[in-house]
Amino acid sequence: MGYATSLEARIARKTTRAITDFEMIEDGDRVMVGLSGGKDSWALIQMLSVLQKRAPIDFSIVAVNVNSGYTNFRHDLVTKACAERGWELHVEHTNIGATIDDILDDGETPCSLCARLRRGVLYRLAKSVGATKIALGHHLDDFVETVLLNLFFQGSLKAMPARLVSDNGQHIVIRPLVYVTEAEARAYAQESALPIIGCCCPACGDLSLKRQRIKRLISDLEVEHPEIKNSMIKALSHVVPSHLLDKRLQPTRDLSPVALAKVDPERLDVQPLTLFTRADLSSGALAKGDLV
Repeated sequence: MGYATSLEARIARKTTRAITDFEMIEDGDRVMVGLSGGKDSWALIQMLSVLQKRAPIDFSIVAVNVNSGYTNFRHDLVTKACAERGWELHVEHTNIGATIDDILDDGETPCSLCARLRRGVLYRLAKSVGATKIALGHHLDDFVETVLLNLFFQGSLKAMPARLVSDNGQHIVIRPLVYVTEAEARAYAQESALPIIGCCCPACGDLSLKRQRIKRLISDLEVEHPEIKNSMIKALSHVVPSHLLDKRLQPTRDLSPVALAKVDPERLDVQPLTLFTRADLSSGALAKGDLV
């Protein structure tokens, strides 16, 4: 069975690679898709629906739309599109928008708080719909933008995980579009005739937001270096800990019991030398077969 278009085939290859690389979906999974009605979540559920028919494993899909309570949000279009395609959908009406207005001070950006509140709703709904995985529509651009946002403005070197186990261990969040660009997701949603709608948040699309500034920066760099985003996503999977400044990643200067007591042996691939110092090694006090 061939794919409908060359674009669909390309996105299918990238999504399949991500699912395989990070062991995102297993036989018997019930995957809950966070369906906002934006281009990215539409591209995600459309692609998962395509792969569901081809995969060598069985898994089901349920879409969840979290309505933040903003006026004029067209959840009816989401409901109609899902019904036409036979996709199971649950719409959750909330007052997240009003809550954000009450909490935030004037001039503060609501996006981060909104994302946390919506994530809490998704975690709650995952249990009620029997989901084993929560799939979100973050794409390659989101990953590279996030690493720069954290680097420039938060003083940390991190992006977002392709597969995340929640702090309480009860939920697994997956991002199958990690290798798919924003442009590809947009084109695929449009090609699939899916109704792309905004969240109706007043801050949506604000060009002064930090993420929008990062988008413009990367776009400018792409003019001279078209492969820059692919290079950045590759860098996130080719980390060299020894060349960073985090002291937790650096080898100890002395294999002393005090220093080694700070190392978690369960996170090492070899057994730690907890009984010996560097002096023991250099003096020949240990026999050749003592180290394993």
